[in-house]
Amino acid sequence: MGLQYLYPLYCLCYLELCHIEIALVISLPSCHYRLFNFLDYLTDGQLGYGEENSLSPCLVDGFQDLGSPETLQDEEQNALARTPLKLSSVKAGGMMSFAIDSLGALWMWGNCPQQTDDGEFCIAATSAPLPVWDFHGHTVVKVACGNEHVVAAVSAGETYTGGDLVCYSWGNNNHGQLGLGDKESRSRPVLISEFSEGSSWEVYEIACGAWHTAVLTNKKSFDQDLESRCWTFGIGDNGQLGHGTTATICSPQPVDGLPTGSFLISLDCGLFHTAVVSSDGEVWCWGMERGLGLCPDASFSGMDAGDALYPIRVQSPETNGFKFLGPVQVACGAAHTVLVAGEGYRMWAWGRGRSGVLGRDQTTDSYTPCVVMWPPLDENFQEIHEDQGQASTSRANDRTNTELELKLSAASEELQFLRSKLTLMERYANILHISIFRKPMDERTLPRSLQESAVFDIRKEFENILDSSDTDELARLEMFYRSMLSGVKDKLLKRKVQVMVQECIVSLSAGRQTPRGQ
Repeated sequence: MGLQYLYPLYCLCYLELCHIEIALVISLPSCHYRLFNFLDYLTDGQLGYGEENSLSPCLVDGFQDLGSPETLQDEEQNALARTPLKLSSVKAGGMMSFAIDSLGALWMWGNCPQQTDDGEFCIAATSAPLPVWDFHGHTVVKVACGNEHVVAAVSAGETYTGGDLVCYSWGNNNHGQLGLGDKESRSRPVLISEFSEGSSWEVYEIACGAWHTAVLTNKKSFDQDLESRCWTFGIGDNGQLGHGTTATICSPQPVDGLPTGSFLISLDCGLFHTAVVSSDGEVWCWGMERGLGLCPDASFSGMDAGDALYPIRVQSPETNGFKFLGPVQVACGAAHTVLVAGEGYRMWAWGRGRSGVLGRDQTTDSYTPCVVMWPPLDENFQEIHEDQGQASTSRANDRTNTELELKLSAASEELQFLRSKLTLMERYANILHISIFRKPMDERTLPRSLQESAVFDIRKEFENILDSSDTDELARLEMFYRSMLSGVKDKLLKRKVQVMVQECIVSLSAGRQTPRGQ
């Protein structure tokens, strides 16, 4: 079967210190769904098909012919149970993977929280997907995981009808990242009381950092405008909780630094920072290095670690204000942040640029949001419309114009950046050329070695200059380099004299402190 028949539905990457794990759900022509997993480094069976490493996608057999986790009795229900399950979403984090199937059941594999025979908490490896039976009779809608803890948004009743989600957590709780009011680890899901069915807040988005958790909620009230709020808990060493301190918090607390009048549509956590985006295009970040704004104004003096203890509003380069047009989603990597905006036609990124994660064809860090090179600026790129058949001609033309404008804008910004870099390099090359050869670099008289081999050989070029110089020019070169050599010798002599004087002062000082009788 060729890859042209496969249609990717979801893809999620999680970068941890020593490995990259990717889980991919793919739809086949038979309308059945398959889960593929591949990893660069594997220790505990988190791929779900064994304990061998894999650099290419491999089918997770546990989902190939898997039926419902429920035990059905009559023949009709048994036939339904044998129907292959579809996967609706996947999540990977730390050394574990999770999947939610079409029936709302949660599956886990890898280095997962489990219970020993004595009822004690442990982190144990499993190389095949296992169901989380605690949610039997409920529908799991969302799941998020950190290094060793898990948070799930689950329907209060048997089915999910929208707006009835409660929040469970389990796993390692050494920093209070479960939000249960203590630091005791849990091997099985426990309901977070602040987000229970009787709470005045209902959950609609969850995210996990390495050792902290963030939750978005709506106010359960029909008498007033829609109100959303962000809650955080867990470790706060880098200010990733946004409460103004570096303290660890074991119970959910609202982030007061965010505006109360805005509706927050997306949330994510990096290893040590957190980011949210509102429906009106405002992006807020906090945590390590100014929420990965990389501390452009941090002094690092005294107790200043350059971290943001309160949310910082990110400035938008396209509006010269604080609002990004058409916000869709925010996502956090280990040390960078990506924003999808422009109704899905544009991406922005900022933070650490190592390995090219910012998508701007460079590996340098970015203090402010920079445009990701999307869409690809090539002649073969074609926009895929989900509703192309239903869209009118005028709407299609509008989208085409928008796409072209975005392409031109991205290309213009990239060209401007390259021009500034080229100007800087030309200035540096000219200064270097003058310091070596005592004359400016001229494009019309490029060095012979550079013309012949495309490599600038300084030694060979200097020999060519000596060969082509007359007696007067050679004399001037001799005076120039004699002067340089003399300056170097003078500097060396001065430093030797300074060392001798310092040694003499130390010796005299030691002699004065010696008693006369000794």
